[in-house]
Amino acid sequence: MKTLPWLNPDRAQKLIDALAQRILIIDGAMGTMLQGYKLDEAGYRGERFAQGFDARHQHVHDHSHHVCDLKGNNDLLLLTQPEIIKAVHTQYLEAGADLLETNTFNATSISQADYHLEHLVYELNKEGARAARECCDAIEAKTPDKPRFVIGVLGPTSRTASISPDVNDPGFRNVTYAELAKTYREAVHGLIDGGADVVMVETIFDTLNAKAALYAIEEVFEERGSRLPVMISGTITDRSGRTLSGQTAEAFFYSMRHSRPLSIGLNCALGAKDLRPHVETMAQIADCYVSTHPNAGLPNAFGEYDETPEEMAATIREFAEAGFLNLVGGCCGTSPAHIRAIAEAVAGLKPRVPVTYPVNAAA
Repeated sequence: MKTLPWLNPDRAQKLIDALAQRILIIDGAMGTMLQGYKLDEAGYRGERFAQGFDARHQHVHDHSHHVCDLKGNNDLLLLTQPEIIKAVHTQYLEAGADLLETNTFNATSISQADYHLEHLVYELNKEGARAARECCDAIEAKTPDKPRFVIGVLGPTSRTASISPDVNDPGFRNVTYAELAKTYREAVHGLIDGGADVVMVETIFDTLNAKAALYAIEEVFEERGSRLPVMISGTITDRSGRTLSGQTAEAFFYSMRHSRPLSIGLNCALGAKDLRPHVETMAQIADCYVSTHPNAGLPNAFGEYDETPEEMAATIREFAEAGFLNLVGGCCGTSPAHIRAIAEAVAGLKPRVPVTYPVNAAA
């Protein structure tokens, strides 16, 4: 990995300084908040794709009208309902978030292929970072002593490079490493051009997917001659304590350590209580910062999350008191109320100090 200068040295230094001083707060769920707007098909399409909505109902099969259903494509709202996305971002900032995640979890060509919108990937990522940047700058202008940062999000995509989707053909793969790297490169360019301070590969269920993302990120950095800090966040898919591709938290860390991330951690799938032993493992071995943004408990029979802000914050405070945390936020089911409670719970508690390995230790 080449030694490259920071793309935004002042912003990078502010982030590093803040991490040394306190536990930083990541925002909460975007999807949970968007559900509250109860947008229908027309709402997702906005003015830009309204013509396609008319054509769909008139059975006009003209691709230029985009007759494919778009409801549920939350990333597309960056282009069709940007004020809603910025409103959610602002609520999280006002709740105490130091870092905003861009609304780009599915803004890759692989994921957008479900909607036949692969051609929008660069634009989605650029606008995602730009919207979050605008919100961060507005809040930071009011409190210049507390900088806010934009995390450019790269989601896992809807495919896995390590596991066959066909139980009858274990050797089959529906995506290659090269295809993953290509789609991630396009996304990274957009995030950087939109003003992201950090790039985060998150909700990693397949380490090979993550390696493709990290490879793509490094390619973009080398092409541009400068870099941004990189965050990595895996997901333990169930109580077995392993990722979908079979790694424990410890194995996952050592598989990722070569990329020298700013932070590594875990998010999604489980609530904070169930993530505790795995976050503790990360905290004991990571020579970088450790993050976690868990779900608001486990989903109930209706797929909803019942853990209250107070309950979640109490568990997170225990993490902080035990010295596990540098960055913490919320994933599925969390809201600004959860983030406010978490921010209050960890306020004044000391951040974790990264582990120091001997200089000649294997990377």
